[in-house]
Amino acid sequence: MWNPPLASLPGRGSACAIRIVVTLLSVRRVVRCYLALVSTRVAPIFPVSDLVAALAYYRGLGFGVRHWHSGAYGFITFNGVEIHLGVEPDLDTRVDRRASAYLFVEDADALAATWLAAGGDVRLPQDTEWGQHEGVLVDPDGNVIRFGSPMIADLRGKG
Repeated sequence: MWNPPLASLPGRGSACAIRIVVTLLSVRRVVRCYLALVSTRVAPIFPVSDLVAALAYYRGLGFGVRHWHSGAYGFITFNGVEIHLGVEPDLDTRVDRRASAYLFVEDADALAATWLAAGGDVRLPQDTEWGQHEGVLVDPDGNVIRFGSPMIADLRGKG
């Protein structure tokens, strides 16, 4: 089987690559094409009980928000990061259905202060043994966004 090298898709740079493998079987003249896309983007999906309320909450914290026209799905963005929101009507009875995401930020303390001032449920950042200064935001549905920046000692090359 011929296995061509990966090639970048036009207009996508190195963020997306494509590999096409074609097998020809001369007896049946069947052509099989396999298309595998490799992407560097990931978007966690947070379950929410009320999409309109969730979008309003995140908008108040400074996120960009977009409501999908069907009514049961939305998107929030923050400095190039995207999180999807999907309605789960029985979420209040399902404590096992929560999600989390991690944001790498320049200044965890400044972000915590901003989110606290906007009414967010924030656990203040603390230094970790792995060199990050991390805090936590918990949304009204119990989803968690952990956020962190390098510890000050690490920035100076002392950590």
